[in-house]
Amino acid sequence: MHTKQPRCAQCHFKPSERLCRTEDGRAPDFCPSKNLMELAEKSRTEYTNSQDIYEFAKQAALQEISGYTNSGGGNIRATKTRIEEVIEFAERMNYKRLGMGFCIGLRKEANVVDKLFSSRGFEVVSAVCKVGRTSKQHIGISRDQQLDPTSTESMCNPILQAMTLNHEKTDFNVLLGLCVGHDSLFFKYCEAPCTVLAVKDRVLGHNPLAAVYNMDSYYKCLK
Repeated sequence: MHTKQPRCAQCHFKPSERLCRTEDGRAPDFCPSKNLMELAEKSRTEYTNSQDIYEFAKQAALQEISGYTNSGGGNIRATKTRIEEVIEFAERMNYKRLGMGFCIGLRKEANVVDKLFSSRGFEVVSAVCKVGRTSKQHIGISRDQQLDPTSTESMCNPILQAMTLNHEKTDFNVLLGLCVGHDSLFFKYCEAPCTVLAVKDRVLGHNPLAAVYNMDSYYKCLK
């Protein structure tokens, strides 16, 4: 029985030396590849118990591989943007109807993405975060807690966004810029597989890793 919680983010070994990459690899005492072998075997059966999951995982792996070129000598270069990969993966899976859950603050971006998906032959179903026009008071938000207390504000409704896409029987759903927490509910209620095209970061132009990259300088205050 192991007593260490998995903390792969704290592993100090080089990627090429790690047990998760090579049979004779090295591992810290909290390594789940070493300590959770039974669970690893259980996960492997999940990939082969269902033809749908097997095919989904296979195509995801092929999509990952296609995102690079290897000219030899360790010269590996990334070649595809996220939106290209979303389109290609949907094509690999023979999906026809794509769903998009997006934030009203990214309505212009959503319009561009909608047109792009449509131009590639997909049928696109989309639902904005304010769909349904439900007051924030429905979830206990008082007027003085609103951004604008002088009028009724519509709540973000990720549950209805998901239900709308479920109702239209989408094959694959793409999330575009939902808030933290709202995105979680969207994932929880969607019936079709989901992926993320962009996440919400109001300050950093929807690039949250900018704060991570500057954790020892401009965003040191977060520590």
